[in-house]
Amino acid sequence: MAAVVYVVAGRGGDSWKDLCSTSSEGFIECAAGKRPAAPAVTGELLEGGTYDSARSAGKVVVVNFWGSWCAPCRAEIDDLENVYEATKDKGVEFLGINIRDSRDAALAFHNQRVAYPSVFDPSSKLALGFEIPPNSIPATIILDRSGDIAYVIRRAVTEEQLRPVVERVAAEAS
Repeated sequence: MAAVVYVVAGRGGDSWKDLCSTSSEGFIECAAGKRPAAPAVTGELLEGGTYDSARSAGKVVVVNFWGSWCAPCRAEIDDLENVYEATKDKGVEFLGINIRDSRDAALAFHNQRVAYPSVFDPSSKLALGFEIPPNSIPATIILDRSGDIAYVIRRAVTEEQLRPVVERVAAEAS
């Protein structure tokens, strides 16, 4: 069995909890120019291979923390998929981070429902690096093209809620 290495390291040490406010949508919104850096993410993909967030430089990245055992995660997956399909041609990538799960259960769910890659994080180290407690999923974080945290959504989200926010961040100048 191959060793799995997770690297979670941010720039500057600022927290979205300290720098951001609640938007009109009820999401945590970080104003451009005052956004905290997201931690770097590396790890083993559920589907095989590895992921390194450095490869997503210059793109908007929507990071969704999920578990196959999480009912709200299951409820929101079709909405996430719809936003992924609608925005991937606008320089937007999606990344799932599967936490507190068995590989078999995660793969069974992922392979049936998810088109974008997911990192396998059974220990929840990546979630904690983003200041997302493992018991507060689903959670979705939108990173701008500079790799900074633009939005944090700490509940299930619908396509109607997520798509305009993702498109807004995608439309920003980098």
